[in-house]
Amino acid sequence: MGRPYDERGLSRILDRRWLLSSPQVKIHEVLLSNAKEAGGTCANLFSFSSNLHPALGEKLKESRQRRNSFYVIRDDLLHPLISGNKTRKLDALLPLIEAHSVTDVVTCGGCQSAHAAALAVACAERGIQAHLLLRGEQPEIPTGYNLISEMYGHVIYVPRSVYANREALLARHASLIAGDDGSIMWLHDEVKMSPMPVENYASHQHGSKVHMSCIATCTSTRKVAVVKEGGGDAVALLGLIRLVDYLSQPSLFGRDQTVQIVVDSGTGTTAVGLALGALLLGLPWKVTGIMLADTAEGYEKHKVRLLTEFKKLIMGDCIFTFDEKSVDLVHWIERQMPRKFGRVFKGELELCREIAQRTGILLDPVYTLSSWEHASLTCQKCINSNDIVVMLHTGGTLGLFGLAQRYKSFFPLSQENIAKPALCV
Repeated sequence: MGRPYDERGLSRILDRRWLLSSPQVKIHEVLLSNAKEAGGTCANLFSFSSNLHPALGEKLKESRQRRNSFYVIRDDLLHPLISGNKTRKLDALLPLIEAHSVTDVVTCGGCQSAHAAALAVACAERGIQAHLLLRGEQPEIPTGYNLISEMYGHVIYVPRSVYANREALLARHASLIAGDDGSIMWLHDEVKMSPMPVENYASHQHGSKVHMSCIATCTSTRKVAVVKEGGGDAVALLGLIRLVDYLSQPSLFGRDQTVQIVVDSGTGTTAVGLALGALLLGLPWKVTGIMLADTAEGYEKHKVRLLTEFKKLIMGDCIFTFDEKSVDLVHWIERQMPRKFGRVFKGELELCREIAQRTGILLDPVYTLSSWEHASLTCQKCINSNDIVVMLHTGGTLGLFGLAQRYKSFFPLSQENIAKPALCV
């Protein structure tokens, strides 16, 4: 990839108010060693250990000499309750909602939706009411992200037949909240960036001002913002672009080194945002998205929609040029052991436990284990090259609590946890 066509335009896109005061994140190195068995999966090929203070920047190339390792971007540590990739998606979205004095937010998701829980927490921290339309029946025992949604938001459980038409569902519920005198803000239709400074939009860092327009029927104390399922709006890409800009600093991974980023993909928005950041910054970086909930065709359609919205609503008069339909942004692949979304295979929780005990990094078998497996195998292929393999830890570990209910047989007490009679008091 070449350098950006419009560096000033990119700077203007990133010059705005953010949820996170800094894009800074911890970076850990995972070292692979001692193949335990020949053949098989990540579970029986490698032993893992961690380096909490890896050499980066100028020392990175020297430390990479025939080193069998990959790096983990610890976005899972950004917030105690909000998943890392959800925090990045909200990075530009929440300030936009605040700037419009929104009183209520409506979104939707599955019963254990990390997105719904994240939005509920972030809104509650800012005095905004979050209304969550969750698919299916109310669990007998709330746990994981469902429990967080119940504690921080206003939850309504929606029959699957009704949930199938999400846009109509969101519109109807937003209208009920807004009432006859309220207003509704549709982010994916009306978020626009003005080329001229506008009053009321002070930048958090540099004092520049940005304008975002919204649909408003009339002035009211109830102003409702609608956020798509999974936070899949174009504005969500901005936080990922900001992250790539941060990671490409000379003191970290730099702009000249080939970096292979691996990320688990639910909707695919995170992968698209990372790849778009690399494209706009002219980086020789490659993004691999592990397909967990859709087909390659479905992910490509989502990519085209996001890029179309991004060019139209956010880039404005910037002169970046790319064709959203033909640009090859993300390499979509199946996870190592494909399965129906949400299914867990025997042995995967044991592997997550082993990794946690050896590295201090907690994974979940539905999302982050898939990217860990691929990063482990990819760094084996890159051991004789200078390519850097990076896994974005998207978080999602609260989902383990929900899995403990669904897969009770996978969570037996290990023998080491059973006190021996001689040790009992």
